Amino acid sequence: MITKEEFLHQTLLELPLFQGLSNSDLLDIIAHVDMDVMKVKPAKTFIREGSAYTHLMFLLKGEVCAETKADDGRYIVKEHYSSPNILQPEHIFGLNQYFSSTFSTLTPCEFIRIQKGMTYQLAADYEVFRLNLLNMLSTQNQRLVRKPWRILPHSIRQKIVRFFENHCVRPAGRKTFTITMNQLATEIGESRLNLSRELHRMEAESLISVHRGKIVIPALEKLLM
Repeated sequence: MITKEEFLHQTLLELPLFQGLSNSDLLDIIAHVDMDVMKVKPAKTFIREGSAYTHLMFLLKGEVCAETKADDGRYIVKEHYSSPNILQPEHIFGLNQYFSSTFSTLTPCEFIRIQKGMTYQLAADYEVFRLNLLNMLSTQNQRLVRKPWRILPHSIRQKIVRFFENHCVRPAGRKTFTITMNQLATEIGESRLNLSRELHRMEAESLISVHRGKIVIPALEKLLM
């Protein structure tokens, strides 16, 4: 049976923020940084929207669902995240240091939690960790800044796909949109009839499945090809 230190050493090597650190740095981090290993059973909500961002959360094993609501509550988006992953690292800094989504487990999951203060210390003490964090946040920011400058969609399908893409953090994987046909038609500026026809064409191509008040996208990347 491996020790907690051995488990953490093997695990940290797989996480983006720790990749590139030397073996001695990893051992030093394990020895001096307080890291909680947390196990959560399936179908459990472990973070709620609006919760204070007190810890950096790493998903080590399993799959989780992030549920995000529109400001007016008229539609909801669910995204699936697989391990290894980091949950909303951009919320550790900035104006609103709160989780903007509700997270629930889909399978048995394991996490590592690092207190926010410890994260600041890691960024100050280890250049590789600092650069990994800056690169992650900068990449996300650059993608967001570029979005308004893209060519506007013209066809109904392009408008639908752009709406889906703009409301997802990761442009791949399974997504579920809880939204009425009327609301989606309003959001993309098309008639309900034309929207319905296009959605059913997309369903016939196995790109989506349409249900009452819900649209399931098995793999968003296929829509973006």
